[in-house]
Amino acid sequence: MDNALIDRFGRRIEYVRLSVTDKCDLRCVYCLPKGFKAFEEPEHWLSFDEIERVLRVFGELGVGRVRLTGGEPLLRKNLAALAARLKRLPGITDLSLSTNATQLPRQAALLKRAGVARINVSLDSLQPKRFHELTGGQLYQVLAGLSAAQQAGFDPIKINMVAMRGVNDGEIEDMVQFCIEQNFTLRLIETMPMGATGRAAADHYLDLQQVKARIEKRYELMPSVMPGGGPARYVRVAGTNLRIGFITPISQHFCETCNRVRLSVDGTLYLCLGQEDKLELRPLLRAGVDDGELKQAVVDAIARKPERHEFREKPAQVLRFMAMTGG
Repeated sequence: MDNALIDRFGRRIEYVRLSVTDKCDLRCVYCLPKGFKAFEEPEHWLSFDEIERVLRVFGELGVGRVRLTGGEPLLRKNLAALAARLKRLPGITDLSLSTNATQLPRQAALLKRAGVARINVSLDSLQPKRFHELTGGQLYQVLAGLSAAQQAGFDPIKINMVAMRGVNDGEIEDMVQFCIEQNFTLRLIETMPMGATGRAAADHYLDLQQVKARIEKRYELMPSVMPGGGPARYVRVAGTNLRIGFITPISQHFCETCNRVRLSVDGTLYLCLGQEDKLELRPLLRAGVDDGELKQAVVDAIARKPERHEFREKPAQVLRFMAMTGG
């Protein structure tokens, strides 16, 4: 068996986004509905041993990048211990984390020592009232988490801002300035119709090509790149260290270069964010599958990876919420 995961469209799969929990301590309006409680039962979660086994197989198949996601991944107990185990796996060269930062004051230093190299922090507003309306949380907790991440030595720290027309689009220039001052990277993201909440947020869809043109009226933008396995297209603000990434799954989809799959907390391998193609690994693991059979199951699944999502054509197709898939 070739030591690489290549799908039928010639794309090399080298990046796994690993959800360690579907629970979250915030309720972002495009992710989880208020009052939602239908989370996976803990006995359905993959154990650390099961996660390590699956990721070892992925490493043997050429996957080098792993991102810890949720829900809010820092709600999973002893996450730093899992991070250290994954970082030691042969082939895994890049371990990163997506978080809302509320738990970082207690965990940032532990995660850095465990081998997490980079973090992305979700932050859609710098206005406390609007932040609370969007997430149900408190802005000061996120800012404290960002400060802890800086003190722990994380670099780069990327801010993920979902840009929503009529909601927070008037704050984009403020976020640019904030990231310049704090030496953060800014990534602007288009809304996606994931589940009922995502489709509701899609009513506030904002084409980031328009946003880029607006930013260019105030700043000189130069083409740039950033380390990482994601789909952002970067520019640098001239005269500063700020890089701005544009993640455009709707206006300029990047399916032809997709290099990733998502592993949910219950062991479901989702082959495409915008399709329902999947492989359920937990039943295989708990039925005693051997490593060769596990590896073959993954290879066979990658052969079914769709060519592209259909967010525009079939916005109601994906019923699961983002937190159920993994960020």
